[in-house]
Amino acid sequence: MIGVLVSGEGSNLQALLDDGLPIVAVASNRGEARALARAETAGIAAECFPLGAYESREARDAAMADWLATRGVEWVVLAGYMHLLRPVFLERFTGRVINVHPALLPEFPGAHAIEEALAAGVPETGATVHYVDEGVDSGPVIVQERVVVEPGDTVETLRARIQAVEHELLPRVVRDLCLAR
Repeated sequence: MIGVLVSGEGSNLQALLDDGLPIVAVASNRGEARALARAETAGIAAECFPLGAYESREARDAAMADWLATRGVEWVVLAGYMHLLRPVFLERFTGRVINVHPALLPEFPGAHAIEEALAAGVPETGATVHYVDEGVDSGPVIVQERVVVEPGDTVETLRARIQAVEHELLPRVVRDLCLAR
């Protein structure tokens, strides 16, 4: 059973849903995240855990971990989730939290990977699926796929091509991990 953490539109969540993966819960740090509506439309339990509703990040992450665990979540997939998870969360799902990132890690970690890749003038970037640790996109890499940076690329055009790769790569990795367990 899979739990997905989201903060925005939810296009990677949609790719997981379209692949028929056993998603049982979707959690977000933002109530206005479109991904929550995608989950509800699919009949999946969805809940918001805004940071301001808790005394600390640790308390919020503990509550979120509890909520996921009560729904039978075995794997947690970060699909555009824009907060670092605290140890209290990671310890509940040791070795079972993965993230998709729009760059070839360790290059360009963090929230502005595509902008930074374009600014650096690299000939290629890509998508990475990796295990989550306490750092910023620093966990062990599971798989990467390269995307060529085309002349004249903008953030929007490059993002679209990287997302197309993510939408293929993430469901495949999640399926393989679930089957291997």
